[in-house]
Amino acid sequence: MSSLLTSRSVTFLAALLGLITTALPSLAQGSRPELLIYCGITMVRPMTEIAQNFEKRENVKVTLAQGGSEDLYQSLKKSGVGDLYLPGEPTYRDKFLGEGLLGEFQTVGYNQMALMVQKGNPKKVKGDPRELLRKDLTMMIGNAGSGSVGKESKDILDAVGIYPKVVDAALALAPDSRSLANAMKKKEVDLVMNWRATGFFPDNAVAMDVIDLDPKLAKPQALLLNLVTLSKHKDLSRRFIAYAAGDEGQAIFRKHGFLDNKTIVK
Repeated sequence: MSSLLTSRSVTFLAALLGLITTALPSLAQGSRPELLIYCGITMVRPMTEIAQNFEKRENVKVTLAQGGSEDLYQSLKKSGVGDLYLPGEPTYRDKFLGEGLLGEFQTVGYNQMALMVQKGNPKKVKGDPRELLRKDLTMMIGNAGSGSVGKESKDILDAVGIYPKVVDAALALAPDSRSLANAMKKKEVDLVMNWRATGFFPDNAVAMDVIDLDPKLAKPQALLLNLVTLSKHKDLSRRFIAYAAGDEGQAIFRKHGFLDNKTIVK
């Protein structure tokens, strides 16, 4: 397995910290308030649209720092700057809650894992995670140490007892969902395990098909938009959360392939 992609999370973390540090003067001196949102890669498209709408409503500037959920939290922790944190699955809140940086939250949608194959499914892949071990397929999964897509993949593959075998067989471990989608679009792999919504983004949908997994195994995962306790704009951040969780925000999440926050999860 190549270490090329797994090493990128370290580079990403350093680059993101540099970006945030560079932005500090504008955050402090701007003529209008600015919200800094740490947003997992998979949710960038709906969150960008929501942010653009919110900027018009509130005369505020919204900046999205995007990346893997683990890397984003570590950047928040080291920089001490930020207003909202949206990881790709809920265990990140549980994991870091005791550190005191994450306050109140609302659910803004759900996503779940799926397999993704080249358009038309030429290799006849079935909706079973064991397909990742087929000798005739080149495949990739996410890095559990950098983002939610890798963490959730590990949980699913551990549940069927094949995670170590899949890691050994993978072409590489990708730092985030975008890297997995790009590998598919470049035809570097036949198969990936990725967040389902990404397969319906227009530029991805032309290159790949989604193969659903059993929902008992790939359970919908809540997207929790967390208020950062260090935020300098808590009231404004709360209004952003309310907008994202409200009717307009939820319509945007649905448009981008996510389940909305009214989804009943069994």
